[in-house]
Amino acid sequence: MEVNFEKYHGAGNDFLILDNRSKKYSSLTKIQITFLCNRHKGIGADGLILINSDEFSDFQMQYFNSDGKESSLCGNGGLCAVAFAHTKKIISSSTTFIAFDGLHTATYISPFEVQLKMKNVNKLSKSENGLIINTGSPHYIRLVEDIQAIDIKKEGASVRYSDSFLPNGINVNFVEKVDSKHFKIRTYERGVDGETLACGTGAVAVALGMHYLKESEGAKELIISAKGGDLKISFEVTEDKYHQIFLKGPATYVFSG
Repeated sequence: MEVNFEKYHGAGNDFLILDNRSKKYSSLTKIQITFLCNRHKGIGADGLILINSDEFSDFQMQYFNSDGKESSLCGNGGLCAVAFAHTKKIISSSTTFIAFDGLHTATYISPFEVQLKMKNVNKLSKSENGLIINTGSPHYIRLVEDIQAIDIKKEGASVRYSDSFLPNGINVNFVEKVDSKHFKIRTYERGVDGETLACGTGAVAVALGMHYLKESEGAKELIISAKGGDLKISFEVTEDKYHQIFLKGPATYVFSG
């Protein structure tokens, strides 16, 4: 089967996006998706996104990790899906689309900024040495002194595969505080089984977590710096319940084939 794809990245978190409104790619297998995402034998990406038709919204975003398995919400993937839909004239500047965790609204401003509204977060729980937060995908967050000193492959895997998070595992984020409005992040993603250059749902989880731990000193708009670039997170909070959460970041077209 010939596959027509476009590649996008959000702060270095990269995706293959396929227009599947005709259902041409609905039969893609786990093995085929893994092959397409393979950086040595395929095209290479952290994940693959199908843009499907949806009866009640502008489109459906169906996300697969590079291991070929359908996965939970991908924040940067959402930004890129919106940019793709805008380029294909599926949407204008504003959209409502459906993803793994339900309906989302988003606004395309430019390739340098897409704004995605996230689901409310009503529960943050403390775990050993960290926090657990679900922002459409489950995340473990640990604050560290020196983020560059972390052996992320080893330490990330030890948390992701620990008995506490069986059978599905968890995404693991290490965070270093720059100041009350700026934090650095490194993320070990399940389904990629390694570090990604950025993680949108992880950046949101870190922003909420740092506010919850009072590390942000009450700030409600934070810059989260990943290896691949900066993401901005804004939110409102009422009695430890977070709402009006927005992920803001770039969605960059790379190439098509």
